[in-house]
Amino acid sequence: MGVASGPAALVLTLRACGIGPGDEVIVPAHTFANSALAVVKAGATPVLCDVEDRTGLIDPDAASAAVGPRTAAIVAVHLYGQMCDMGSLETIAKAHGLVVLEEGSQAPGARYRGRRAGSIGAAAAFSFQQTKRLGALCDGGAVCTGDAGLAARLRRLRETSQREDDRGRNQRLDGFQAALPRVKLARLDHWAEARRAHAARYRALLAPEVRCVEERPYSPSVYHLFPARFESRDAVAAVLRAHQVGTAVHYSPTVCHHRALREGNERCCDVPVAEAWGAEELSLPMHPGLQLQEIEHVVAAVHAAVDRVGTSVTACAA
Repeated sequence: MGVASGPAALVLTLRACGIGPGDEVIVPAHTFANSALAVVKAGATPVLCDVEDRTGLIDPDAASAAVGPRTAAIVAVHLYGQMCDMGSLETIAKAHGLVVLEEGSQAPGARYRGRRAGSIGAAAAFSFQQTKRLGALCDGGAVCTGDAGLAARLRRLRETSQREDDRGRNQRLDGFQAALPRVKLARLDHWAEARRAHAARYRALLAPEVRCVEERPYSPSVYHLFPARFESRDAVAAVLRAHQVGTAVHYSPTVCHHRALREGNERCCDVPVAEAWGAEELSLPMHPGLQLQEIEHVVAAVHAAVDRVGTSVTACAA
């Protein structure tokens, strides 16, 4: 079902699942703030849990520890292009009667044990915002589900009508915005292979002073981003800028610090790993059209930065 944006996709999915006031939803603390704000907009309370040190993805053990009597769902955010440990999250959900929802905006085309992002949870939200791998000309999004009843509720919720029981909002996907993602969809796997090749070059050229994260063999990344962690991130970024290398931070500060998520949320968990990611993460250039000489230039700049700043760097490209 096409919808107006990625945030709208997640809000509508939560509402279609019957999640609202009085419910709690577990969300990783290291993610774009909209992953948690969508829960607020649906009327429920986000409970932020810690992430894995090696991937930045939701930590199943932390998610399990965050389950309480009002917990209704877990949002699995497939960050940086790699899918979460869906098997462990599904086990937790079954044990507690929870719904697992996927946030797949950064991982369309990615797989977990052979299954595509968006095909495992009860439903999955995707964004077509311009920077995403299925970016439209402006905003857009979609929800995928194999549940016919849930799909019918989503269709009712994404638009207003003259029905007496109507509770929908105008959150439809504009046909013009749908055109570009539809064309990109056929190229998604090809672009993913190019990104994987670039990531492999980064890993080879950055070694040995860069400790690269081992990619999960059962969950290959499509490398929406190629993040690295630096103890002195701002100083490293300054050196990279001097070498005309563009970088970005994803995401700082940790969503725990967002005012709308802290106020009245007594269950904002202690999340030291997510805090470390928020303080240290720096994304290096990554897109399908990267040339070898460009990667070599970025690597040389990283080496210069490490030598000048005197800090260690851990590439977290999963």
